Amino acid sequence: MKILLNFVPMTRNVLREMASRLRGLLTFEDWVYLLSLLAPLFLYNVALKVVRITTQLNIPGPLGFADQLRSDVFFNLGYAALWIGLFAIVRGRLGRTALLALFHLSCLLLPVLTTAAHFYYKTTGSTLDYSLIILTLTSFEEIQGVIASEVTGLHWALLSAVLFYSIAGPAMITRLASGDWHVPVWTEGAPAERGALRTALATCFAAGAFVLVSTLPSATGVGNYFARDAIVNMVLNEVATARIEEPLVVSSVSVEDLPTDTRLVATPRAQKRNVVLVFLESVRARSATPYNPELETTPFLDELAKDSLMAQNAYAVVPHTSKSMVAAHCGVEPPLDTKMTESEPDAIPARCLPDLLKEQGYRTVFFQSATENFERRRALVENFGYEEFYPLESMDTEGYDQVNYFGYEDDIMLEPSRRWLKENGDGPFMATYLTVTSHHDYNVPPDFETEKFSDKELVNKYQNTVHYQDAFLEKLFRQYRELGLYDETIFVVMADHGEGFGEHGLYQHDNTIYNEGIKIPLLFHDPRRFEGGEVVETPVQNLVVLPTVVDLLGYRIEGGEYRGRSLLDPLEPKPLKVSCWVENRCLALIDGDEKYIYHFGHREQEYFDLSEDPLEKNNVIGRQREERIDRLRNELLFWEAYVRAMYEQHMISLREETTATPMETTAAE
Repeated sequence: MKILLNFVPMTRNVLREMASRLRGLLTFEDWVYLLSLLAPLFLYNVALKVVRITTQLNIPGPLGFADQLRSDVFFNLGYAALWIGLFAIVRGRLGRTALLALFHLSCLLLPVLTTAAHFYYKTTGSTLDYSLIILTLTSFEEIQGVIASEVTGLHWALLSAVLFYSIAGPAMITRLASGDWHVPVWTEGAPAERGALRTALATCFAAGAFVLVSTLPSATGVGNYFARDAIVNMVLNEVATARIEEPLVVSSVSVEDLPTDTRLVATPRAQKRNVVLVFLESVRARSATPYNPELETTPFLDELAKDSLMAQNAYAVVPHTSKSMVAAHCGVEPPLDTKMTESEPDAIPARCLPDLLKEQGYRTVFFQSATENFERRRALVENFGYEEFYPLESMDTEGYDQVNYFGYEDDIMLEPSRRWLKENGDGPFMATYLTVTSHHDYNVPPDFETEKFSDKELVNKYQNTVHYQDAFLEKLFRQYRELGLYDETIFVVMADHGEGFGEHGLYQHDNTIYNEGIKIPLLFHDPRRFEGGEVVETPVQNLVVLPTVVDLLGYRIEGGEYRGRSLLDPLEPKPLKVSCWVENRCLALIDGDEKYIYHFGHREQEYFDLSEDPLEKNNVIGRQREERIDRLRNELLFWEAYVRAMYEQHMISLREETTATPMETTAAE
């Protein structure tokens, strides 16, 4: 009891001493000025994190709540302590002026980044990365429609208020508190006491300690990248991501093994029949009737499947449109980045299907109801080998409705398609159609009759866009019948990727690596084959499209091997690898009915038994041996590094070819 009685006065004295030292760091006006920005900023950033925590699928208990809030509290304390310490150290007018400018700029930038991270999480269920910020800044013109669709008048009003207060608020608050206008550049002179300087330095060191604590991993099992402060998360995701040693992987990639010199060789059964690829935007397998008979969203596709070769368990390599089209057209994995490497000239380390067919006398054309400006689509289509490209900008929009920020209703492609087919339908051709209606934010034309497919409003809007695309598909097939081209055409109908609606806390598709995001419809319809339908149960990826089409046409591939195999061949099950679109976000390995997901720390690792748990609700990773999980993770990381090296080595070989002198070229020949 006596010790306790002595402890209380001692604590009181220590606190008084600390308070006295802190008061000596700055003048009263300086304190008011700084805290008028730092205190609201602290409360704002922490409040945003509280909202994110309370809107998760599983809201944590008190300990989990504190654990998930810890990083934000300590980072913002560190941020405030750093500026207080710097202002206490720097007293000269010139230094203070520069410091004050940096202070205001930083206090503008920080809430912008944390607000962007907050709304990105609210929209997609994912944390914001540095790479996405760079992508937004470098391609703002392309994606401004996406941003505009999420920003309301309230957001602009809030942003304007924050901007005004960040610039003028501190001076106004200081005027009210002190009765005089004051800006911290007016405080001159060195600290009066050596102790004040030591306290200022200690404050800066304390700031570093607070930030260091904010980087510590979660202690209660939540994904580290959600638990950490948004700014800390952006930094650590760039510098602390698991990698496989690059030299080891690069040495395993041989440029000679890449299918860059392939060609088609006719077999006795070869026939130059037409080829049509239809990419259905954002259609997940569970939202298509052939894969979910209880849901009548795609009755035409369901009828088509009854006389088609259907992959029952088909997956996209990456749930993003441009990446998925690389896999289907070119038979190799797309580059696992957000830099749009696939749109760089000759960047794809394979000869793609349109290019191969052109050598056999095929004419090639690509139609899309979306704008060509997004992700350099024209350059990508040229890389595939298409001769003609008809994006939205080439089409007459009169009488058609805009359905989202990327494009118009898909029926807008029908008339340009009819004109092209009338002019080119007399010889073999390859035509591809990319729809857009079922892309976020899920709108159908006002004259399209909607139905109720779900009690959830957002899901129901989406299901109706899928229903619309089925109607478009029926019209497209009718067009081929009316023009007498149906019997001479092999059709491939597939989705580019799926779509998430919060089933695992994720929305849309780029980072939705669960089956709602990556499991897709895929069927091959040949009017001369598959009567009564055939189903391939073995899990496959859209890498099989190129070799299967070549096989159906009666050709064989020489000069190299692609990464997929024809569905007409007996397939041995092999592990499939999948990546999120955003780098260092997530990878998955599907081996039969078992699926492992590595989230790079954004979430806990997951393992699902799809035979018993097709909706991936029960994470059974605790039942797996640690050695097995380590092996699966390393296998995924090696695959990711291998794909990256594949593109890097290909680009190196291209540069070496272009820099070779004429004499070297002659000698090589």
